[in-house]
Amino acid sequence: MISQTQYLFNSSGIWIAFRKGKFVFNTSGEWIGWLPWDNVEVVDTQGNYLGTIFPNSRFYRLYYHPYRGYPGYPGYPGYPGYPGYPGYAGYSPLPPNATDLNLEEPNDQ
Repeated sequence: MISQTQYLFNSSGIWIAFRKGKFVFNTSGEWIGWLPWDNVEVVDTQGNYLGTIFPNSRFYRLYYHPYRGYPGYPGYPGYPGYPGYPGYAGYSPLPPNATDLNLEEPNDQ
């Protein structure tokens, strides 16, 4: 289990979320999802696919993602504390079949 903070970025290099253990939070520290299968797939707090963590700490949403079933509910993780500001990560091209996440607008999830 990851105990330190993993900062997650979009393709433009902008910090959009962070991970502590199996939980994912937005930049304000609000719980937005978790990794139920201990890999790179993130589901939202309702159990729906949210996105995938790619190499170099990039967090994208795949256009087509197979349904893996309801992952259950892990329990509320509590407030993770302020993660600090990681800075700018630099541009990275989007992988095929992926788009940037907009975690500020709930309709994108």
